[in-house]
Amino acid sequence: MTETKRRQRGNARADRRAKRERSTRASVPFITRRVPTFELASEEVLALIENNADTVLETIGIDFRDDPLALDLLKQAGASVDGERVRFPKGMCREIISSSAPAEFTQHARNPDRSVRIGGNHTVLVPAYGSPFVHDLDKGRRYATLGDFENFTRLAYMSPSLHHSGGTLCEPVDLPVNKRHLDMIYSHLRWSDKPFMGSVTHPDRAQDTVDMAKIAFGDDFLDTHCAITSLINANSPMTFDATMLGAARVYAENNQATVISPFILSGAMSPVTIVGTCTQILAEALAGICFTQLTRKGAPVIFGTFSSAVSMQSGAPTFGTPEPSMVIFICAALARRLGVPFRSGGGLCGSKLPDAQAAYEAANTLQSAMLAGVNFMLHTAGWLEGGLAMGYEKFILDADQAGMIEVFLSGVDASENGQAMDALATVGPGNHFLGCEHTQANFETAFYRSTTADNNSFEQWQSEGALDAAQRANSTWKKMLAEYEAPPIDEGMDEALREFVMTKKNAVPDSNI
Repeated sequence: MTETKRRQRGNARADRRAKRERSTRASVPFITRRVPTFELASEEVLALIENNADTVLETIGIDFRDDPLALDLLKQAGASVDGERVRFPKGMCREIISSSAPAEFTQHARNPDRSVRIGGNHTVLVPAYGSPFVHDLDKGRRYATLGDFENFTRLAYMSPSLHHSGGTLCEPVDLPVNKRHLDMIYSHLRWSDKPFMGSVTHPDRAQDTVDMAKIAFGDDFLDTHCAITSLINANSPMTFDATMLGAARVYAENNQATVISPFILSGAMSPVTIVGTCTQILAEALAGICFTQLTRKGAPVIFGTFSSAVSMQSGAPTFGTPEPSMVIFICAALARRLGVPFRSGGGLCGSKLPDAQAAYEAANTLQSAMLAGVNFMLHTAGWLEGGLAMGYEKFILDADQAGMIEVFLSGVDASENGQAMDALATVGPGNHFLGCEHTQANFETAFYRSTTADNNSFEQWQSEGALDAAQRANSTWKKMLAEYEAPPIDEGMDEALREFVMTKKNAVPDSNI
């Protein structure tokens, strides 16, 4: 084969890949759901769980550790405080929440066109969160750096089916623990213009997040608008620690959103049964959400849960199995009955590689969350190894599934074009629809076009390198980073953010706590 022919064939392959990767869908800032939710539990089961959760709150109680301010606040509201154990009269939490917590709210982005609506019939897809390691096919598993964090910020910004920049996309362990949050928040504000999540590892770091958001949005804006969402995990079972309470207080006082999220591994941190786990989740969520509303009435809040299970043989976390999906369905219904947005789901898996196990476990959780009516789907893209690693290729593969979720939730087109009566009449019996006018007018947007799947003939797939899905995703993320262009930012704002970061870093010595 001549060099010219090889070059032509290579160019043709590149053109075909580009067409597969090119999205034909208009990017939307969030999904508005047009299909019904799947209701797993009966009214009787949901009422039973609510009653049992009230019993837990009233008779067992929730520990609020090392936070006298929280204990005083809850006591003044009518709770019984015994040391750090707080017991709530039956119905107290639900009454406080129902009277003030918003059913849905807008989280504003630096680019107003990318602001998201959280709650109601809306769904926001958010990248994975919190991994100390990253993984790709070239370098394998390694500790994450700030460079990796910035890469994932850029990838999330460029992914049309991810509506949010996320939070701790990966832990930049090359930076001191007490200062890395400054670089992470700056990354979200500078290299993306989508909404973002704030730091929760110390109340002072939550306040730094608020102060940086004030630089970007304005002091007065934050007092009446939500620009930050933050993840507040209960220290399950039935405990909130001072770090989470302090961060939640900072955000609620500043009218910023918190995701009150029990972190459950059933069998270790909750009972082994579905109803028992849901009872504990609801009790913990009610107590935490109540705390935010007592801190500031009307502060935006999300009922969250992360629920998986542990192997009864090894004790290791498992993902993508039926029981956690049932928990998602039930807790989503409980959140709707409570009248607040719900967070759960994501592309969860225990696999160490972007392989078949990663794909089916992630798909099981993503689709359960989609059908359950999750409003804020954290960990949508990138999750590997039970959350210990953020995968570059996994991120791309999951983002493709996010696009499919968007199409499914958009519902059925029953318009005149969707009915296609003219196509049926024109083609008639015994013919095909490939060349008809209706097909020609709709072919570019008729079906979801995967950015990672290969549906070509064996011969064409082989001629293009015989790549598997992970290898194709490897090429995609590299191409995306090579083509990345930063969103515009006001120079004065950027300078003020960089000055804030530098001043804060210089004020204290490095620390790993």
